[in-house]
Amino acid sequence: MIYTVTLNPAIDYVMHPLTLDMGFTNRSSSEELYCGGNGINISTLLNELKVVNVAYGIAAGFTGDYLIETLQKNGISSNFVRLDHGFTRINVKLNGIVMTMVNGMGPKISEKKVDELLERIDYVGEGDTLILTGSIPKSLPEDMYDTIMKRLAGRGIRFVVDAPGSLLLEALPARPFLIKPNNHEVGRIFDARPETPEECIPFAKELHERGAQNVIVSCGGHGALLYDENGEVHTVPTAKIRLVNATGAGDSMVAGFVAKCQEGADYETALRFASACGTATAASKGIAKRATIDRVYENLNKLIAEQK
Repeated sequence: MIYTVTLNPAIDYVMHPLTLDMGFTNRSSSEELYCGGNGINISTLLNELKVVNVAYGIAAGFTGDYLIETLQKNGISSNFVRLDHGFTRINVKLNGIVMTMVNGMGPKISEKKVDELLERIDYVGEGDTLILTGSIPKSLPEDMYDTIMKRLAGRGIRFVVDAPGSLLLEALPARPFLIKPNNHEVGRIFDARPETPEECIPFAKELHERGAQNVIVSCGGHGALLYDENGEVHTVPTAKIRLVNATGAGDSMVAGFVAKCQEGADYETALRFASACGTATAASKGIAKRATIDRVYENLNKLIAEQK
C-alpha cells in the first residue's frame, strides 16, 4: 500500500484576472477550485493511475469539510485528523501573464492532534510506501518528518521525501527510498546554479552518498536526472508541450515513479514515466488525466528514440 501525508493541505482557488493592477478593482474571467497540498496531488495522480493509496493529513473547518468530501467524491481514500478550531487554508492563485500566488498560513495544530495523526500513521507496515512531502505548518516542529521516520524505523517501510532545504537534508540519515528536489532546490543546498540534468549529477551523487537511495532532480524544460541506488545515472528530456500550469508537476513525477517501481519496472522506465506524468500535469489545468499521461509518454519515447 502507498500512503501520502499532507500536513498543511489547501483549497487552491485559481482565478484568471483580465487585469492585475495593485490598488484597483480587478475582475476574473473564470475561476476553478482544486484540492491542494503535495501529498494530495500525489494521491490524486496515483488514483488516476488506479494505484490504491490512502491520503493522511490534517483538516479543519468548512474548507476541510470540502476537501475531504471532494476526495471521497473522486474515489480517493483518506484518513484525516479533524481539528476543533480553525480552517484548512485557501491558496489564491492569480493566473495572468505570470502566475501570482498568495498562500494561506493554515490552522494551529495542537500536540494532541499531532499525536492522533502519529497513531494513525502507526498502521503503516512492512512493504508499504510512505510519502512525506510539502511544507510543515509553523505550529508543528520543523523536524516532523524526521520524527515520523524515526517512529516507523525498522519496519521495512519505503520512505519517499520531497521537501525543501533543511527538511530534505534532515531526512537523509533515514535512507529514504526516493527524494526529488528540483535543480533550483539543489542549487540552494549546495550554493550553486545548476540548470541541466548533467550539471546536477555531482550534487545528486552527494545526496545519494549522504543517505538517499534514489535521487531524482527535475530541471524543468531541460529534462530530469535519476541517480539510482546502484550508482547509475539516467537522464530523460522533457516532451514538448504548451505550459498551462506547473503546480503539481513535481508531485506527479513522484507519483509516476513510485507507481512504476511498485509494478516492478526498471529505473529507466520509471524515470521516463515519471517525467511523462510531470509534463502531462504541466499541460493540464489540474493534475493530469490518464489519457494525457499516456499521450505524453508516447511522445517522450518517440523523442528519445529520435535522439539516439
